[in-house]
Amino acid sequence: MNLTNEQYDIINSTGDIKINAVAGSGKTTTIIEYSKTRPKKSKILYLAFNRSVKNEAEHKFASFGLDNVKVETAHSLAYKDIVYRFKYNVKPQGYKTYEVAEILKLRRRKEKHFELITANHINRFVNYFCNSNAKRVQQLNYLDTVSDPLAYEFVRKNYDYIEKHTRDFLTKMNNGEIEITHDFYLKKFQLSTPYLDYDYILFDEGQDASPAMLEVFLNQNGTKVIVGDSHQQIYSWRFAVNSLERVDFKALPLTISFRFPQEIANLAVEILNWKKLISEQQILNIKGAGGKDSQKFKATLARTNLGLLSKAIDFVTEKSKPQTIYFEGNINSYFYADEGASLFDVLNLYNHNHEMIKDNLIKSMNDFSELEEYVDKTEDSQLAMLVEIVKKYENDLPRLIRLMRDSSVEAKKDAKMIFSTVHRSKGMEYGTVYLNNDFISQRKVKRLVEKQNEFPFDTDKINEEINILYVAVTRAISSLFIPQYYLPATFPKSVNIKIIGGETEERDFDNRKKLESFRKNDVKSKSYSFEDVRKNHPDAYKSWSSEEEAKLLSLVRANISINEISRTLGRTKGAIVSRLSKLFGR
Repeated sequence: MNLTNEQYDIINSTGDIKINAVAGSGKTTTIIEYSKTRPKKSKILYLAFNRSVKNEAEHKFASFGLDNVKVETAHSLAYKDIVYRFKYNVKPQGYKTYEVAEILKLRRRKEKHFELITANHINRFVNYFCNSNAKRVQQLNYLDTVSDPLAYEFVRKNYDYIEKHTRDFLTKMNNGEIEITHDFYLKKFQLSTPYLDYDYILFDEGQDASPAMLEVFLNQNGTKVIVGDSHQQIYSWRFAVNSLERVDFKALPLTISFRFPQEIANLAVEILNWKKLISEQQILNIKGAGGKDSQKFKATLARTNLGLLSKAIDFVTEKSKPQTIYFEGNINSYFYADEGASLFDVLNLYNHNHEMIKDNLIKSMNDFSELEEYVDKTEDSQLAMLVEIVKKYENDLPRLIRLMRDSSVEAKKDAKMIFSTVHRSKGMEYGTVYLNNDFISQRKVKRLVEKQNEFPFDTDKINEEINILYVAVTRAISSLFIPQYYLPATFPKSVNIKIIGGETEERDFDNRKKLESFRKNDVKSKSYSFEDVRKNHPDAYKSWSSEEEAKLLSLVRANISINEISRTLGRTKGAIVSRLSKLFGR
């Protein structure tokens, strides 16, 4: 095997090191070679990112006869200690919002769905604490995790209540009164200050580390190795941190990618250089030494579920001959939120078919506008995505879902096109990649910089959006089809990078809501309430009177546009659509 000088530097190193490995740079090969050169009797622990990576790593280490390497995930390590020792019962899928509300006996208040909104924040606060390295809940400020003005205002007003019940919920899990979550036993593992009897500990995907597990790792006596790619940090919404930036270990890079050619490497670097528009940063120079496509897979990658489903729908409907498709992570998973609400539940609420709604949370909503208000106050991004999909496709959605399911195949190799969000494509590679138009662009970054006085942005959030595009671009082995506006103006023509024509850039970064999603989490910038929404929609969230309903119907019959109706009635467009669904459903 021909190793690079960078790989030899790592293999021959001593002491604690951190490896910043660009996409496709052979980090697994490097780690295996590093392990092979350690003393024969040394005990090595390899901490994998998730179960699938763990299974693959176990096979690879075993194939090289490295039976002194133990492969675990952070959770599998904690499970064997905490769950077995305390005889806990685990709730595999975690708690749904309405379950938290029931367990804590949260009471309703005048504010609509107060108990459910509160339960959602309690659930999130529990996850925040369990993934942190804090010893006590009171050491954290949950407001630091909230961006949406309405959500921030709700949490600010009810902070003591939310924090108290967060502690109550954790106490119930700790005492075994209720089942514990996966993150809870990881937290308890961290708080127990465990000793891991290994000579070497290898921490993979260090750019997206749980602070709780990072503390466990750093407290060990063995030689420590962190492996990751700072520019692939895309899980901060799970409260992950970039451990590569938090340790002062000797830094050793892997800058040669064996996946893609130099043209794609150049584009990846150009995209990462957008970060310099917002702060001083060091960007590694990536060398492309790949480009040979042996698998011939074609994949469409999108930033969001909405963008991805839109592309999949276009793909299966634009040609008369049926097109076979494959979704990374199972097609049905794109139609559900983590808590179980489905697109069909949201659509039934949209159409006021309450008797057909299965999910308890959705069923508790009186109309679609209440669900939109709930989403705003909780920052439930998955539920928000279901709402947007329903608003876009409305009652054509069941037919389109059936069409996608009918076109879906079980084996990736049988698909004409693979569809995936970037997060689900992490660790994957495809011969040809087509990018959707829902990523951040250089123009959007510049616009945020221009508007920073009005919208002070969170640098970390912008960096992560750039990382997401970088991850998408670096999934390609030989060919990348990309919208024009993701390319720098002076970027040279390339046989490996082709422009997708006939599409326009997604414009939602131009609206206030999108700009606010990048807002800094500081108190001054969060002094928003319902009054801010009502500046543009004076009657937002108010009950409808019979006179208003009559006026709405008269405007509709006069063929007035929904935008004009929104301005006339002082209501959001979502509220108007929901009310019309109710009126015409009578």
